[in-house]
Amino acid sequence: QVHLVESGGGLVQAGGSLRLSCAASGRTFSSHAMGWFRQAPGKEREFVAAISWSGGTTHYADSVKGRFTISRDNAKNMVYLQMDSLKPEDTAAYYCAAVRSWFKLQYEDYEYWGQGTQVTVSS
Repeated sequence: QVHLVESGGGLVQAGGSLRLSCAASGRTFSSHAMGWFRQAPGKEREFVAAISWSGGTTHYADSVKGRFTISRDNAKNMVYLQMDSLKPEDTAAYYCAAVRSWFKLQYEDYEYWGQGTQVTVSS
């Protein structure tokens, strides 16, 4: 069982930056791939970024590539999402997710979810 808690969301102007954090419980964190997803009002939850259990492999949605960076610290059971050059269309609730696997990209594959943190980007 993995318990996830996100933090770091807030209100930022377009062009600004935020760093989301996800704290994970459990002794098997390093055996889990991690992902960030987001959901805007009236829209389906969508993939943002994923990182393999070692941190050696990452993947990004085209909409955030070059602006967002996912990273993890297995010693601290933490995953991060650095978001730069934010746009109003990045406004959404952001969710951290985990799956006991090397690397996953699909929403349906993830087993554990945090409660979400709101990111609002003003124009």
